[in-house]
Amino acid sequence: MIKEPGEPVLTGPISTVDYHTGGEPFRIVTGGVPALEGRTVLERRRWAAEHLDHVRRLLVNEPRGHADMYGCFVTPPDDYGADLGVVFFHNEGYSTACGHGTIALVTWAIDSGRVASDPGSVGVAIDVPSGRLACSARIDDAGRVAAVSFVNVPSFVLARDVKVATSRGPLTLDVAFGGAFYGSLDIRTLDLAITPVNLPVLIAMQRELRPALERAVEAVHPLAPELRDIYGVTFWEPLGDGVQRNVTVFADGEVDRSPCGSGTSARLAIMHARGEIAVGDRLEHRSIVDTTFDGWVVGETDVAGRPAVVTKVEGSAYRTGEHTFTLDDRDPIGTGFLLR
Repeated sequence: MIKEPGEPVLTGPISTVDYHTGGEPFRIVTGGVPALEGRTVLERRRWAAEHLDHVRRLLVNEPRGHADMYGCFVTPPDDYGADLGVVFFHNEGYSTACGHGTIALVTWAIDSGRVASDPGSVGVAIDVPSGRLACSARIDDAGRVAAVSFVNVPSFVLARDVKVATSRGPLTLDVAFGGAFYGSLDIRTLDLAITPVNLPVLIAMQRELRPALERAVEAVHPLAPELRDIYGVTFWEPLGDGVQRNVTVFADGEVDRSPCGSGTSARLAIMHARGEIAVGDRLEHRSIVDTTFDGWVVGETDVAGRPAVVTKVEGSAYRTGEHTFTLDDRDPIGTGFLLR
């Protein structure tokens, strides 16, 4: 836990505004870091990994964060067709998509006046690493954001009925893309339910299943090779007609407290491919802490000849605080540590 030799030194405090979406934290960097370099969000994502990773660690790691912290750097959009861009980060690095973060970011953009709004609804376009998202915020009579929806990049099933060996015996998963690649497992095959008491088992299973799926399938987007690799595993269970509960474990055993926005899109793609949901039908997607996202398949399309769907996901985010973080150059633990 001692800081590494040559670790970059912060030149000043870093300011953030924090939200939660469905119980999942989202830390938005608002000051104290240089502008990310690059022409596109994907280029800025690479630049952040090379030049600002000490900031990510400072804001995610203990004692300022925790193993399940999530956040972002706000950037300009790729072009004038969007309102802003974003580079997401978590306990392992930089994700290609984040639905709960998108909902929080749109809420912050309106709360802060970066995007103007009036009672009713307002459209906001955001460039994320996986593509451009068309978002819509519902504004109440008091001018507050009541909910945010986003139309995701096309989602598709990469592989069905993938069999992998695990310490609990052979398991069968589907793999789908919803902005990132997710394995999808019916938790009933583990004789478990989605409850907090089972989280240690599910975290351990994700750490087995993720590399096993990497070996079993080549998870690379056919049109954007930088969108690659298995990001997380969604454990799900049915609760009734049009209602499911899930918990998504992603990155290095990080648990999503929300129903997971991009994971919801991946689930919708799988359900549509299996004939379990039609265009226009709603999925009530519940989380491990009983918060809810609503998801819809709003259209059919294709990705490089592969059948795909267009999905919409809606949820709400709430401000939790503002922070100014500093690093004492005498601090022996530097940018911190993670207890997983």
